[in-house]
Amino acid sequence: MARTRVRITPLLALSCSAALLLTATGCGGESDTSSSSSDADAAGKGTGPVVVATTSWEGAFAKAAGAEDVKVIVPESVQHAPDYDPKPSDLAAVADADFVLYAPFEPYAEKFKEAAGGDAELVEVNLDNDADKAKAEVTRLGKIFGTAGTAAEWITSFDTEYGKLQKDLKSAWPDGKAPTVVAQVFSAWSAKLAGAEVVGTYGPEAVTAEQLSDLSRKKPQLVLDNVHMTAGTVLPDSGARQVGIVNYPDKGMDLLTVYKNAATTLQEAMNAS
Repeated sequence: MARTRVRITPLLALSCSAALLLTATGCGGESDTSSSSSDADAAGKGTGPVVVATTSWEGAFAKAAGAEDVKVIVPESVQHAPDYDPKPSDLAAVADADFVLYAPFEPYAEKFKEAAGGDAELVEVNLDNDADKAKAEVTRLGKIFGTAGTAAEWITSFDTEYGKLQKDLKSAWPDGKAPTVVAQVFSAWSAKLAGAEVVGTYGPEAVTAEQLSDLSRKKPQLVLDNVHMTAGTVLPDSGARQVGIVNYPDKGMDLLTVYKNAATTLQEAMNAS
């Protein structure tokens, strides 16, 4: 059972947009329990709430918000998280949680709801790496967990690091001009990070012949693909360099590494163009 039962606030009813309900794909983290320094908001309350997250993406948001005891259900080896079939041991872990984080597009969400029973708070997470949306979600989770102070500290650190990444990427613009890009809809956040000009988007459905022709005419320099939903080369023979953008953090559940990795990928692509 959970070591500490912390009941802070009732679960806020929150629904994701239709587009976000399609975003989940890719690798989750291995089942893992991690600890960090205690939050000032939770002083005298043990180690804080026990959080079970379906994937490393939800887990990373939880850690950024100040949760210390976070367990991830979907193993990192699973390429497409929604395809995962929860085991009885997974459902047992859910039953021991104070909070269960999930995305409503995940087909096993209903199983987790049933397993949670009446003890765990169920929290739908808005999985979007757009910087402003990510910060808003971290703030919301911090309030739910009772770790608002740690969440605020993370956001301050994030703003600093994000600004540095943007500055570095701007210095890598080809000929000093913002690159033109076509982005998969769930990779558009990385274009914002790079300060790129988005001339078109595609997905999550397969690119049609008409879309292919329209996007090619816009002559983008880069195609920002979603590695979790890739359909291969998007604009063949267009001259655009295609790069893969990863939305999920690894088992370390450090959300900032997603942005750092994307920045490295984008900088290399711009330097090579």
